Amino acid sequence: MGLLDFLGLGNKSESIQEFIEKGAVIIDVRSPGEFAGGHIKGSKNIPLSEIGTKINEIKKQNKPVIACCASGMRSSQATSILKQNGIDAINGGGWQSLQSKL
Repeated sequence: MGLLDFLGLGNKSESIQEFIEKGAVIIDVRSPGEFAGGHIKGSKNIPLSEIGTKINEIKKQNKPVIACCASGMRSSQATSILKQNGIDAINGGGWQSLQSKL
């Protein structure tokens, strides 16, 4: 595993497609205001500051997670938190870039 993979920034497009095929949910970790300004249809808004308190709720969905934000930095942090809690997660990067890969 390379450094980029560890940070959730490895070969995204192939992994994203694999996650979509597994029925992944998209969690947008931007603020509610940013989310209201535009987001991926069907994505769920859980701000990074709240992700740690929503672990059980996310686990109940029993689905892999694609995290996204504005640039990929917050979603990288969220991906780490999710993985540390046993959730199959990948960093989708910026939401607009992710949307173009879906």
